[in-house]
Amino acid sequence: MPLSSARAADAPLRTAASVLAEAADARATVVLSGHVQPDADALGSTLSLAEGLRRRGARVLVTFPGPFTLPTSLGWLPGAEGLVPSTAVPSSPDVFVSLDAASPARLGELAVLLDTAGTSIVVDHHASNPGFGDVRLVDGGAPATVTLVAGLLDELGVTLDRPLATCLYAGLAADTGSFRFGNTRPETHELAARLLATGIDHSDISRRLFDTAPFGWLGLLSVVTGRAVLETEVGGGLVWTWSSTAEAAEHGLPGEQLEALVDVVRSTQEADVACVLKGQDDGSWSVSLRSRGATDVARVAMALGGGGHVLAAGYSSCADRETTIAALRRELASE
Repeated sequence: MPLSSARAADAPLRTAASVLAEAADARATVVLSGHVQPDADALGSTLSLAEGLRRRGARVLVTFPGPFTLPTSLGWLPGAEGLVPSTAVPSSPDVFVSLDAASPARLGELAVLLDTAGTSIVVDHHASNPGFGDVRLVDGGAPATVTLVAGLLDELGVTLDRPLATCLYAGLAADTGSFRFGNTRPETHELAARLLATGIDHSDISRRLFDTAPFGWLGLLSVVTGRAVLETEVGGGLVWTWSSTAEAAEHGLPGEQLEALVDVVRSTQEADVACVLKGQDDGSWSVSLRSRGATDVARVAMALGGGGHVLAAGYSSCADRETTIAALRRELASE
């Protein structure tokens, strides 16, 4: 098929939109995935692009790296019911699209598709993205991957309607912190206006994303914030705490509820950097970092094996808690 044969010679000259348009016209098989433990931007960008490609005629499969359980807080997004397990996708699809993944490692077992697909496309907005895949649409200054997907849908001639706009708006609102974060640009509000014009219920979207949690969340929040540690002498100031999937379960909560903790801790006035260590079932730590502006946490996370943005980043650690936080202190001291 031309999609595969053009890979080596033509890939540098091809754009994400042209490859996807060619795939749609050829009714090719396109597999799309976001990063492991997807958030609203990963899901919103993946689901909206998948639906756009279906409308253009492509044969589309949408999946995520395992182990994957669709978060309750995001299961209402249009198209989420069509997700398939990673084991159900072909090993050599015509096109593989990675969305919102800062590195191949964030794709888990699906990373192999970067090499086995006829053409691999990377769509991402992480400043730490090293550059991978055959065709890249990477903008480290974009506020969310959904903004790049909105542009792709325009180039593909797909009209934005309520289902598409709902997915896009969810990712946009989440990754800009309801347009409070410094990554918000004038064109961010212009895109939001376009999405609102489709008739989406933006207040309901925001309520589902930010203002809805089980009662057990209050108990977990109380425990985790109650053990927070403030170290003003570390870098520009560090506030950190920890929890685990097991502790979340004790409060009747899924592990996904741990993701919101760092956005509470980050409000600490005396610390430029907020950190939450989230213990996983396999004994490792998933570390979330946030900066109030003086510290480039993407650089810190990259030094520790992860990545992200200047103000929001993360990484994983297989060391114990004290060793993990000690390594973070050293990196912050070198900032």
